[in-house]
Amino acid sequence: MNYLKKVVLVFFCINISLLHAQKHPNIMLTKDNIAGVREGCTKYPLLQKSFEQMKADADKALQGKIYIPVPQDGGGGPSHEQHKKNYQNILACGVAYQITGEAKYAAYVKDMLLGYAAQYEKWPLKHPKSKISNQTGRIFWQILNDCVWQVNVIQGYDLVYDAIAPGDRKTIENKLFVPVVRFITQSSAETFNRIHNHGTWAVAAVGLTGYVLNKPDYVEIALKGSDKSGKSGYLAQLDQLFSPDGYYTEGPYYQRYALLPFVIFAKAINQYQPALSIYNYRNNILRKAINTSLQSSYTNGAFFPINDAIKNKTVESGELVYGVDLAYAEMGGGEDLLDVAQRQGRVVVSDAGLKVAKDIAEGKTKPFNYKSLFISDGPAGNEGGLGVLRSGTNQDQQCLVFKAASQGMGHGHFDRLNILYYDNGSEVFSDYGAARFINIESKNGGEYLPENRTWAKQTVAHNTITVDKTSAFKANADVAQQYHPEVLYFRGEGDIQVISAKEENAWKGVSLTRTSALVRVPELSKALLVDVFKAESAVQHQYDLPFWYNGYITDASFKINPDTKGLKPAGEKYGYQHLWLNSTDSVPGAAGYITVMNNLRFYTTHFCGSSALNVQLATIGANDPNMNLFGGKAFILSQPSVSDQTFISLTESHGKVDPVVETTSGAASSVSSLKLLSSGKQQTSFSFDVKGKRYRIDIHYNDKSNFIQLTK
Repeated sequence: MNYLKKVVLVFFCINISLLHAQKHPNIMLTKDNIAGVREGCTKYPLLQKSFEQMKADADKALQGKIYIPVPQDGGGGPSHEQHKKNYQNILACGVAYQITGEAKYAAYVKDMLLGYAAQYEKWPLKHPKSKISNQTGRIFWQILNDCVWQVNVIQGYDLVYDAIAPGDRKTIENKLFVPVVRFITQSSAETFNRIHNHGTWAVAAVGLTGYVLNKPDYVEIALKGSDKSGKSGYLAQLDQLFSPDGYYTEGPYYQRYALLPFVIFAKAINQYQPALSIYNYRNNILRKAINTSLQSSYTNGAFFPINDAIKNKTVESGELVYGVDLAYAEMGGGEDLLDVAQRQGRVVVSDAGLKVAKDIAEGKTKPFNYKSLFISDGPAGNEGGLGVLRSGTNQDQQCLVFKAASQGMGHGHFDRLNILYYDNGSEVFSDYGAARFINIESKNGGEYLPENRTWAKQTVAHNTITVDKTSAFKANADVAQQYHPEVLYFRGEGDIQVISAKEENAWKGVSLTRTSALVRVPELSKALLVDVFKAESAVQHQYDLPFWYNGYITDASFKINPDTKGLKPAGEKYGYQHLWLNSTDSVPGAAGYITVMNNLRFYTTHFCGSSALNVQLATIGANDPNMNLFGGKAFILSQPSVSDQTFISLTESHGKVDPVVETTSGAASSVSSLKLLSSGKQQTSFSFDVKGKRYRIDIHYNDKSNFIQLTK
């Protein structure tokens, strides 16, 4: 147990009954700063805009009737959406009351909560649409959503607390909040004590309720777990779910989602018990987590879709609005966070939002500093990680993401040594993300689709090698969780930015080593994406290396022979059953290229191998009777029978298309003559030409002082 955690636990035990004198409100918007926030809502444009939107939501709520349906629907269904809307309305009306002082908003919150208090204990402990995959909720189909409801509702209650008569407060607390906490901590004890994002929401819901209701026992079990041992609870989650760099093991999408309960509960802890110094816990782990979340995105704001991820989530999501505001206002974040806040276009109407909006209005914004960096994974930072390489300005940046991280628990994908590549504001080599229509009830109740397991998680759905048309670890998450890649080298600066990692457990008897780099040469305005993927074994295997590309093939060095008589699936399982095999083409001389046009720019991938290659063109959509899968296209470098194989590729970004004036320039690649010179356990060497000038790259796998060399 780290020193600060011991201090926090001991201090809390000594001061369990000495919470700050009750003030309301005292979480995001605090009584001491109400006057300043009210004034700020008239002075600072971003805060004014944010409040006007929240007030509009509150006014809309007042125009309708309070409706509290008996829970009966799954995610996205009418009762689900109504209860979700109710907690949003409670919070909006609470804020509107504090800023305007108009009693009608507080009355709405009071009436809504009394309505819930009259019904809550009559509802069954098991939701009618609950599923085996997650513990049941009482209001929603899963306990997670009940916890989200409570996190929002308790804040709304805190905002109107002083406007509610003591008798009504007693009814609301005893008939609603106390039973809700009992349901979370007792009926759902497994989730409450789970080290997982569901557990984070659960402990935040209970801890916030404890502070607002002045129930120290609630706060203690939220911090330390049901048995108060510290083996679970909020502090254990901070210890076990984040690496020292602030990377959340389930990936950027769930890091975004989990940040909200982490930071709101931290804000409450800091308000009620500032002596605990929660913002300093684990060397400022929350500030690091917020920064890492932002760094785990491309310049268009989209999060890297590592593991289960809905791909339209960006840094503009509400969770990051809270995170950015608090990181800047209270955790010592830099002025480049103001750039993110401006992109988000809103702030939380709160003490933190006031400071952000004020400093933006005073011109303190600096461009957000996207960095090339290695982000470690695992509680101790020794379970691999993500390599992020960037080249160019925020307006036109190349970005390579290299996944050498651990499995990521139940939301992890079987994609060891996967890469993603961005340029010109778009994905070039993409990741499918998750197979899910969130909150669309007709699509498996809004839950993850069966195709998430049969397709999206499988290795072939990613830009990494598959062996013998099977997935890493035979798609067994429990086994995969026991291992992680070994990072061999990382450098994130200079003309050669590079990451290299090894995976030796994903397939028995097969050693995989991948080295990817952004390499600048003077003849080209953009860096080359260089990728070297070695597979070594004592016996023969089929190695397939897909590149899932966006755009359209405009050129190829080999003849494409499409199957026009009857497409067939590429295989029977491990994701291959969902691929239409459009063509299988031989490549003369084990080298060739494919050019793709994407977002009005060309990308030519030159490739070669240590033995003869086939190129397979494939599309997603086979064996999809419910039309659940999104479209996607790949070219797959394939070697059907060899023990050792080295795949080398160079991807050049070049040219442009102007559809308005109908002009095209730079459509032909400037790279040529890619040739593998040697490949062994110690070194891989290859050469290529750029505008007639010969370059050679040597990779020395065991020489950290001279890992990669580029010579003319």
